[in-house]
Parts: sequence; structure tokens; C-alpha cells
Amino acid sequence: MSNLLLEVKGFYIFDRFIAWYGILIALGMVFGLTSACVVCKNKGYDKNMPINIALFAIPFAILGARLYYCIFTDTNTFAHFFDIAKGGMAIYGGVIGGFLGLVVCCLINKYSILQACDIAAPSLILGQAIGRIGCYFSGCCYGIETTIESLQVFPISTIQDDGLWHYATFFYESILNLIVYAILMILTYRSNKRGIITSGYLIGYGIIRAFLEQFRDPKESLELIKGSGIKVSQVLSIILIVLGIVILVTTLLNNKRNKEAKINE
Repeated sequence: MSNLLLEVKGFYIFDRFIAWYGILIALGMVFGLTSACVVCKNKGYDKNMPINIALFAIPFAILGARLYYCIFTDTNTFAHFFDIAKGGMAIYGGVIGGFLGLVVCCLINKYSILQACDIAAPSLILGQAIGRIGCYFSGCCYGIETTIESLQVFPISTIQDDGLWHYATFFYESILNLIVYAILMILTYRSNKRGIITSGYLIGYGIIRAFLEQFRDPKESLELIKGSGIKVSQVLSIILIVLGIVILVTTLLNNKRNKEAKINE
């Protein structure tokens, strides 16, 4: 420990660099998993479900985040895929990969996929909220240049490597994600309708990301087709919003039919 050297982006322990970004991502996973375990305990669900899901979802999420990043950048080579130490992860790829891992876990353990998604959704956005703080230390995911002098103050804006003030879009997203997490937790304990929490996450995060992507610096956004100006994250955000609305409407209609069926019995 005597060789511990603090740096802005991380620190060294025995000549091994430890990035604050990685630490915050790990903390996000821990707090998210803890949240899911508490929900399962309080609602009488299988207490092993969150751990079992995490064992599949986390590795799939890491691979998905890396693959997504490599596909939509110029460095999409096989060798670069394994060079994770140099950075390059995308949250949407992590969400997609994590969902695939969740599905595999549900098929193996015979869980309800929709119930598992409802349990995982609040934990996921809590983890995203914590992980986004890591962007401050790694100097990524910031917004366009802040040209209004009165707004050139932390945490509204931050100074980046180019020496200019940029909107701190990662902080905005972190705060908004925490708000969505609080809403999802309230719904978790007030509603037993499967799909409500999942649709809440899809709609909530989709809106947040679609909105904030407008203010992201072009260098910090991945394009669907290079030079097109169409941001992958905005396209996926719209898809999430639509999917969330479909799940929500379907859930509410099914619940209404079930109530009517019981009345007519």
C-alpha cells in the first residue's frame, strides 16, 4: 500500500492501475444486486433469484457492452475486442447483453422472464446512476461546449481534456436515473402487475437518454452509420420507449380482462 499513488482517473497499487470508473461500475453492480435481494426478501420471492440472474447477466453485460462499442467504432477488430484495459464500453450494449443473460438464467432456472425483468429493472438503473459518476473521472460521455459563462461551473459543466467547459451530461443522467429508480421502487411495493416495472424502466430511461443525447458532444456519441449524424443511442432509446409503451398497454389490458372475467364468473 505504500506504493499507492492517487491520480485523477484512478490510482496505482503495486504498479497496477486501478481506474475510478471501474470501481464505480463495480459499486453500481453491488448496490444494484443488494437492492434486488432486499426486494425479493420483502416480497417473498425466491431469495436466490437475484444472485442467479447476476451470475449470467453480468458476464453477458460486459461482453455486450464491449461488443456494442467495437461494432460502432473504427476500432472494430477482433484483437481490439479483448483490449479492454484501454477502455471502450457502451451502456446500451451492456443492457442488451444483460437481458440476454437474464433470459438464459430464466430458461435454466424456470423463472418468469417478466417477473425477473421487474426485479432487475430498478437494480439496473441504480447501477447505471452510480456507474455514470465514473464518467467524470474517465473524462467521457460529456456534453457539448458550454458557451454561457454563468453555466461554466461545476457540476453544471466540467473542464475536459481540451481545456474547455462542457455540459456535465453524465451527472444529469445520474441524477435522472436515481429519480427513475425511486419511482420504480415505489411501484415495486405498490403494484403486483407483472410488466409495470419493466415498462417503467424502458420508458423512463429511453426518454432520459433520447433527451440527453441531444446535448452529448459528437465525439462522445456513437453513430449508426459513420458520418450520418444518426446517433445509435437515440435510435435505441426510441425503440425502448415504444417497447415500454407496448408492454405497459398490454399489461393494463390483460389486467382489465382478468378483472372482468372474475366479475362474470
